[in-house]
Amino acid sequence: NFPHIRSKYAEFEASIDIKEGEILAGMLPRKQLRLVQAWIELHQDELMADWEIAISGESPYKIAPL
Repeated sequence: NFPHIRSKYAEFEASIDIKEGEILAGMLPRKQLRLVQAWIELHQDELMADWEIAISGESPYKIAPL
């Protein structure tokens, strides 16, 4: 199970790798994918910390959305 986030836009939804910013499953329009990738880059440390918290069964901290 790769560290990832889920992103939704209109009828699109995708799971995106936190480390590489690549789509693991699903689809997003190119423009929205680039925005999500930039957001991941800005928050990568927080996202990885939240991933560790989440897989241990606890609730992750909130991170400011786009």
